[in-house]
Amino acid sequence: MADKAFKNKYGSWAIVVGSAEGLGEAYTNALAKRKMNLILVDNQLEKLTAISEKITTDFGIETVQLHLDLKDGNAVELMLKEIKKTDCRLLIYNAAYSLIKPFVNHSEAELDNYIDINTRTQLKLVHQFSKLLIDKKQSGGIVLMSSLAGLIGMQLVSSYAATKAFAWNLAEALHYELKPLQIDVLACIAGATATPAYLKTNPTYGFMKPLVMKPIDVAESALLKLGKKALFIPGFSNRMNYVILTRLLPRKIAASVANKTMLTMFQQQSKG
Repeated sequence: MADKAFKNKYGSWAIVVGSAEGLGEAYTNALAKRKMNLILVDNQLEKLTAISEKITTDFGIETVQLHLDLKDGNAVELMLKEIKKTDCRLLIYNAAYSLIKPFVNHSEAELDNYIDINTRTQLKLVHQFSKLLIDKKQSGGIVLMSSLAGLIGMQLVSSYAATKAFAWNLAEALHYELKPLQIDVLACIAGATATPAYLKTNPTYGFMKPLVMKPIDVAESALLKLGKKALFIPGFSNRMNYVILTRLLPRKIAASVANKTMLTMFQQQSKG
């Protein structure tokens, strides 16, 4: 979709939640390249300021910086306040809380973070953003970042995987529910991606090494699929793995293969 058509459909402003690094930074750059003004939301103030200044200089766009913690009870209210000030009709929810560790080793505060950041704030923001577009009779778009980890119950990332399955199902349902109202909804179901967070985990690859994609390739391909699909898996190798795990193998075997691969990749973290 040409930049002009993209902005006609999704507005001159977009909000990127979790925008300062990794996939969020990739979405920020991809949208700035399309000359969209941006509301940038992140809890890392230094990185948030740096990327805001960079894209303002590089692309000549306007930015609004929102330094906030998505687990705060007023996070949705603060984001909506800024959204209402602009022609913001595109929401990218990229933020996610993720740890690689045995489930029983999580603290209650960590479990709350999964619920608050990955589900509660996301759900409420999508709800209020959709209502705003409908009330104004405007077209718009919503991209929710999901993960192949949400395909199957995965050890060491059980809570994260569960929340990513939540995002996947939410987006798929809303794709059909909101399409007649001219609101496009897409779940981008990413595999391993070379983000700082992923690289810090120092995965150990065995016989099965996943394709590790560049963040910008994931973001660009997702934006191209918005309005065309409900669910999109970037990367041919990732799509093949999806077919194998969900179409060719019985669920029990697929789960066994996936969990053995996870244990091989993160043996150190499995020790607690």
